[in-house]
Amino acid sequence: MATPARTSRLRAWLLEGLTDRPKQQAHAEHEGRPWWRVMCLTGLDYFSTLGYQPGIAALAAGLLSPVATIVLVLLTLFGALPVYRRVAEESPHGEGSIAMLERLLSFWKGKLFVLTLLGFAATDFLITITLSAADATAHMVENPHLTSTLHGHEVIITLILVALLGAVFLKGFSEAIGVAVVLVATYLSLNVVVMVVGVWQVMTEPHVIADWSDALTTEHGNPFMMIAIALVVFPKLALGMSGFETGVAVMPHVQGDPDDTPDKPAGRIRGTKKLLTTAAVIMSVFLIVSSFVTTLLIPADAFKAGGEANGRALAYLAHEHLGSAFGTVYDVSTILILWFAGASAMAGLLNLMPRYLPRYGMAPHWARAVRPMIIVFTLIAFLVTWLFNADVDAQGGAYATGVLVLITSAAVAVTIAAQRAGQRGWTIGFAVISVVLLYTTAINVVERPDGVKIGACFIAGIMALSLLSRLARVFELRVTDVELDDMAQRFVRDTANRTIRFIANEPDNRDKTEYREKVEQIRRDNDIPPGDDVMFVEVTVLDASEFESGMRVRGEVLHDRYRVLTLESSSIPNALAALLLHVRDETGQRPHIYFEWTEGNPMANFFRFFLFGQGEVAPVTREVIREAEPDRARRPHVHAG
Repeated sequence: MATPARTSRLRAWLLEGLTDRPKQQAHAEHEGRPWWRVMCLTGLDYFSTLGYQPGIAALAAGLLSPVATIVLVLLTLFGALPVYRRVAEESPHGEGSIAMLERLLSFWKGKLFVLTLLGFAATDFLITITLSAADATAHMVENPHLTSTLHGHEVIITLILVALLGAVFLKGFSEAIGVAVVLVATYLSLNVVVMVVGVWQVMTEPHVIADWSDALTTEHGNPFMMIAIALVVFPKLALGMSGFETGVAVMPHVQGDPDDTPDKPAGRIRGTKKLLTTAAVIMSVFLIVSSFVTTLLIPADAFKAGGEANGRALAYLAHEHLGSAFGTVYDVSTILILWFAGASAMAGLLNLMPRYLPRYGMAPHWARAVRPMIIVFTLIAFLVTWLFNADVDAQGGAYATGVLVLITSAAVAVTIAAQRAGQRGWTIGFAVISVVLLYTTAINVVERPDGVKIGACFIAGIMALSLLSRLARVFELRVTDVELDDMAQRFVRDTANRTIRFIANEPDNRDKTEYREKVEQIRRDNDIPPGDDVMFVEVTVLDASEFESGMRVRGEVLHDRYRVLTLESSSIPNALAALLLHVRDETGQRPHIYFEWTEGNPMANFFRFFLFGQGEVAPVTREVIREAEPDRARRPHVHAG
């Protein structure tokens, strides 16, 4: 049985880095690195898709794989790339397109929309982890030296790889960029060798091109029909566009100019644009060449499930044309980059989920710490691996759906941003790209509905857990800091040496009669002596869907007589509780606050508070204070009459 000391140490280790109020802390940027080094971190996800993309393309498009790949490359270079270059301008601190859409929408509709996108983002990143690990396993099992030993143990091997990835992050992941540079450089160099040999093989055997051309003509007829079919099937190749969202997420790592400011990091934006463009161009060349050489040199049956090229087309060519020794080196490189591609995805998850869910109040307190989130994501990856039986092809639909939804949402976001900036040309261009991406996403969903089903499961899980978490934290003090203006500070100082009495008032006409009648009623209901001073407190609810925020208090004198503190917050009870606790700490006095009872059903009033920040204010204010201050003798007084 674990001793209390061991339990305490384990808890401290798990919750290391946990912050109570992350919004209070200054935004800390990572130490900048040259953009090309950071590109390798993105490339863990992006370039590693070469391990399985040619095989998936061959299965999806058959002989038309090169043509469909060219269509995909055109969409990448003239669609996704311009979109994410604009996203880099709009969110230079790595927030990505989700933050852009969050700024465009407010209240609960904005939160629910963001949660939906987070569901698809979770699909994208988690399936990246499991799919990459599954393909790394495929490269192990299909290696001639290991097939007899490892065949039939694919699920166990994939689970071990996922567990090792989680262990790396639990230990600490500070040197990712240096490792990424070595892995990406080695992997791309080996791929250059394989593809050069493949191209040479095609050129020295002219009948290969002739046979492929004849087969295309026989199967599909004229070139126009080939292009039409390629346009229909290319959405199945959407895995080749992964990596753009990650490219924006790693922006804080990109080195900027010496004169960059947090508001205008021009150097970082320029470096990120170079990163995105260079990665897209490199990947486009590799995609086109790999699709040609694999389609022309590998028998069609080898791509099918159980075939030697299934999920590992380029590795098949490496063994076939460069020998077992080089093939094994290629396999090792592919296994490492595919496994480490999961690191890129895990980093994306750890950057994305804690950025939103705790701020919305839709995650437990421990979700602000990294290690518990790593354990949760790793366990979910175990479940996904088991459900898909570590099958690369089976996970392709879910991965493509997550990728396409995020890219499409980014296209819509930049279209709206360009329209609001009055940039008519860019608005039209981005709108066209959005339509194409919407078509691509729709076709992918129709052809492979398992992807949207998995995404829907993630969305439903995030929604349910988020709402339950917010419900569990409903009485938590959610004001991160309180700041009083000069007049408000004067009011508090003037009453610091006597009983401090506040009257909670819901502002109406704000005329003299309203305040006079309110004072008379509160004095009468609570037996307040006529000579005691009182101050009014009025709260205006802004966006009730916001969970926590800072609060500014403004003091004013109305009708030359009544002192009024005005606050703006997402919740009336939370704002009042925060003010009372702040005044207590500043003055050493336990202030009093006076309410009228709210009419209506208590349950209905509770849901009004949960959704709209209003409702039964008096008891909720008292409950927020009780949770924030465990010492009853130090709690401000709450009166309702």
